[in-house]
Amino acid sequence: MMKKINVLILNGPNLNLLGKRETKIYGNNTLSDLSKKLYEEAELLNISLDIFQSNAEHCLIEKIHLGLNKINFMIFNPAAFTHTSIALRDAILSVNIPFIEVHISNIYSRESFRSHSWFSDISSGIICGFGFDGYVWALRSIPKKLQVK
Repeated sequence: MMKKINVLILNGPNLNLLGKRETKIYGNNTLSDLSKKLYEEAELLNISLDIFQSNAEHCLIEKIHLGLNKINFMIFNPAAFTHTSIALRDAILSVNIPFIEVHISNIYSRESFRSHSWFSDISSGIICGFGFDGYVWALRSIPKKLQVK
């Protein structure tokens, strides 16, 4: 049997309110619904999954640091921190864990300030505007991305 790939999925601020907040943008499904879907997909892909959400920047940074030498790949939705957090960017650079940046909405079709990301240039790829499917597509691409390295 192949060794499991260890993947960390990080979700930033306000994503705990999925299903309640701005449903015209984010839909009616919850973070719990997304997690369930991702755990099911990970099982099929032989991926060990850790899913974490926080509204606090320092908690996300700590989770990234804890992944050093344990996590093979990350999927990261920095949410509002996309446009503001140099500290999260530095944390990712310090552990050198490859990641895919994911956004539920299309950040390029919203307010102009949302079109700048502090993470896109250091990511392995970006998926935005496809709702929860973006996470699934990112998860499915990880085994192939790790083989290329």
